[in-house]
Amino acid sequence: MRFPWSTHPYIRLRSGFVYLVALMDWYSRYVLSWELSNSLEVGFCLTALERALARSQPEIFNSDQGAQFTSQDFTARLEAAGVRISRDGRGRVFDNIFIERLWRSVKYEEVYLKDYEGVLAVRDGLRNYFEFYNRERLHQALDYRTPETVYRGRG
Repeated sequence: MRFPWSTHPYIRLRSGFVYLVALMDWYSRYVLSWELSNSLEVGFCLTALERALARSQPEIFNSDQGAQFTSQDFTARLEAAGVRISRDGRGRVFDNIFIERLWRSVKYEEVYLKDYEGVLAVRDGLRNYFEFYNRERLHQALDYRTPETVYRGRG
């Protein structure tokens, strides 16, 4: 199992913005965890990582070379879990293609359609969206099955 991980640059609010981070299973496209923050400090990434590791243990963790993912706290947590770390190199645009496709879906099917008043509205909207994405949204690349069906091995 391999987890790609990435941050979306930001989600606009009426006043300000928040960052979104998500962790997904490459094979099934199942979103294991996600978190929001008003800063790019590593804490919200660690929170999402802990939630994902509680659900599943990947062999390889793939991410971009962002400061959150190369920080001592973050890499130490992966190493403690026995997870190998893979970093996207320059010009390796296809390494994170699944998470980039997720960001496109999140933006066009949720974020761009909303005018979020604040963080709670974003959190509620994304919670509903990721439930839909995992449990109801059919994926052509998954033979028109949902990520949850593939992740749980039911199809």
